[in-house]
Amino acid sequence: MVDVGNVGIVAISAAFALGCSAFAAAWAEKAIGTAAIGAMAEKEELFGKGLILTVIPETIVIFGLVIAILILGLAGG
Repeated sequence: MVDVGNVGIVAISAAFALGCSAFAAAWAEKAIGTAAIGAMAEKEELFGKGLILTVIPETIVIFGLVIAILILGLAGG
């Protein structure tokens, strides 16, 4: 049971979990993408590995979304 005064704190917590994970994913993708482009400029054969390594940080956002859903679900339920 959620107290009316705690609804805002729960919402802010869920937003913080999702926002921080999105920021971390963007930061990691920037660094990895830069390195991958540099490696591909030297060797074109590394395109596949560079593409996979660039996509991996996107999973961080999915983890943040799951945590936000858990926060909202556990607080509301």
